[in-house]
Amino acid sequence: MSRTVNGEREYLLVEASRTRGLWVLPKGHIEPGETPEDAAVREVEEEAGVLGAIVAHAGEIEFAANGRPVRVIFFLMRYEGEGSNPAERARAWHRYDDALGLVHFDGTRRVLMKAHTLATETP
Repeated sequence: MSRTVNGEREYLLVEASRTRGLWVLPKGHIEPGETPEDAAVREVEEEAGVLGAIVAHAGEIEFAANGRPVRVIFFLMRYEGEGSNPAERARAWHRYDDALGLVHFDGTRRVLMKAHTLATETP
């Protein structure tokens, strides 16, 4: 999720649900009958209380959780406003360099770098 404030691009980070102080990109599970895009829009509103519109595919991350493979699909989203669902956890908007320094995982950093490239190419 990105927005522009005073000419500066900002990215939305949320605090990890299980680890305080660990900042991540919003993500979640695809419900039956949902597309990955629908799930992304829903999860950002549920996790961060923010409405967004899909701009582009921003990458994927694969890792193991509890011994099972997990694949996460990320999308660059444009900020559309505040949602009806209040944020369930801490959220923060950061300029690109600050966001890049705050995210912990290399895969997340790569997705953020791709999203930033896409955001700067998209009006």
